Amino acid sequence: MNQTNAVIGKYRWTICSLVFFATTVNYLDRNVISYLRPFLAEAFHWTPEQEVIDYSNIELAFKIAYALGMFMAGGFIDKLGTKLGYAIATGLWSLAAIGHAFATGTGGFLIARVFLGITEAGNFPAAIKATAEWFPQKERALATGIFNSGSNIGAIIVPLTVPFIAENYGWQWAFILTGIVGFVWLILWFIYYEIPQKQKRLSQAELEYITADQVEVAEAEAVANDTEKVSWLKLLSFRQTWAFAIGKLLTDPVWWFYLFWLPDFLMKQYKLSATGIIWPCALVYMIGSIGSIGGGWLPLKLINNNWPAYKARKTSMLLYAFAVLPVLFSQYLGSINMWLAILVIGLAVSAHQAWSANIFTTVSDMFPKKATASVTGIGGMFGALGGILLTLVVQKNMFVYYTKIGKIETGYFIMFCICGASYLTAWLIMHLLVPRMKKVEL
Repeated sequence: MNQTNAVIGKYRWTICSLVFFATTVNYLDRNVISYLRPFLAEAFHWTPEQEVIDYSNIELAFKIAYALGMFMAGGFIDKLGTKLGYAIATGLWSLAAIGHAFATGTGGFLIARVFLGITEAGNFPAAIKATAEWFPQKERALATGIFNSGSNIGAIIVPLTVPFIAENYGWQWAFILTGIVGFVWLILWFIYYEIPQKQKRLSQAELEYITADQVEVAEAEAVANDTEKVSWLKLLSFRQTWAFAIGKLLTDPVWWFYLFWLPDFLMKQYKLSATGIIWPCALVYMIGSIGSIGGGWLPLKLINNNWPAYKARKTSMLLYAFAVLPVLFSQYLGSINMWLAILVIGLAVSAHQAWSANIFTTVSDMFPKKATASVTGIGGMFGALGGILLTLVVQKNMFVYYTKIGKIETGYFIMFCICGASYLTAWLIMHLLVPRMKKVEL
């Protein structure tokens, strides 16, 4: 850096903190239901088999809606701009989260999850667009890793608070209180966010640092007035789009498996209560936070050592893909001591978050700013489709079958095998599609 951190390092990290906060709220709202499952089963008188079926349907409704939301979210954010688009998405998903409290059965939850899925789809396209606007290329993976760690923080807060709220005040208040947090974020967002070229709080030195990348300067000058929308058909004609989309298709479902099924795995594999899973689940996501931030640090270090940005990210992603493999042995290690299983699953979650920080950043490496939200939306939609397929083909049928015969641990072993293989498969396909970095011209 040519200037000191005191000069160039202030305001863009404020923006990163806001995006981190939004991502935390996003995962608070989507993950609450995972820890209310035993309370809902009791309230709605689900049998063990019906619990698996109804919970799978509720999860499936969210994923389908999220995929549909991603179909629209990227273009919506690119059209309205980051400030207004992000605010609308967050306000609507917060309302949807609160709406869960008024559900009186499975049907009500299905409706609430549909609205939540559609509106929550706006988070990552807006977050990636904000990062592309506010950070030079070499810092984007680190910034993405920091804001993406909000997904872990959200996942940590939920087990530490939701079972307590449900036991003492009722499961409805868990949805209401977490939903309200989004409106706190909205106030801060309108106070502090604006694109760099319009932000009066930003020093000229930091603005020059943000826009110093070659090619990025011309884009930065136009971004304040650029509302051009690039069609999905055009974006889907590029191999770079398909590399990102297939990477998300194969790896996003793994993350959703941990989010939605980890509490159930711990309760059924180790006979833990709804409150007994609090610290095991929290520890998994604490370890995951380390991977999210560390995953952004490694490519930054390689870039500072004169590695090309795209090569630095792909090399890092390959290392993270290998770090997932020990999850194959989680149940064996858990038979020795449950906490060994927690550590291995935590490592897998950490590796996923490191992977995620980098795969998101490949979008801003390969595409101009005006298309980053749209491409992120395409990838998010493919990730949701992968989650839908996993639920339909594997979880919904397989978990019901193994629950019936009293061997649910076998179903979870198959899932951990899928988790272990997904990242190396995704990395290989991405490498074959885009072996070398080439920026798309639109």
